[in-house]
Amino acid sequence: MAKKSRAGGGGTPATVALTAAGVAFEVRAYEHDPRATSFGLEAAEALGADPARVFKTLLASLDGRLVVGVVPVSGQLDLKALARALGGSKAVMAEVAAAERATGYVAGGISPVGQKRAHPTVLDASALDHDTILVSGGRRGFDIELAPRDLMAVTGAVTATIGR
Repeated sequence: MAKKSRAGGGGTPATVALTAAGVAFEVRAYEHDPRATSFGLEAAEALGADPARVFKTLLASLDGRLVVGVVPVSGQLDLKALARALGGSKAVMAEVAAAERATGYVAGGISPVGQKRAHPTVLDASALDHDTILVSGGRRGFDIELAPRDLMAVTGAVTATIGR
């Protein structure tokens, strides 16, 4: 992987945060199709990446507080597993507007990095099977590739099997 890369024309809060933390990452941009129904699968196809290496960032409400689950785009978030991983009792998907307000990102472009406020984050354990993974870089059509352990370090994430 290349040393730190920056987004052309200015970065996003995610790339700014990664650069500030000294984390190596690579920008992987593609032309977003506004008709796409699955942003994550669109990214995997456009970037020629295995969907098991491309992760989506989802927000849930766990016992009244927002939390983040990061899972492969090829699967779904297991809300019960997410709740268990964070010691909570019940998780439900957050409303899109609440997720956008809390993160500062638009749905389909929510990055686990550089959110307006830090939220408890769980990275699916399958990420550790890969040298690098791809996550949203903060806007649709803009992913970042980085080592999963670097993502954990910069977000304070824990790992658990939260995908199905």
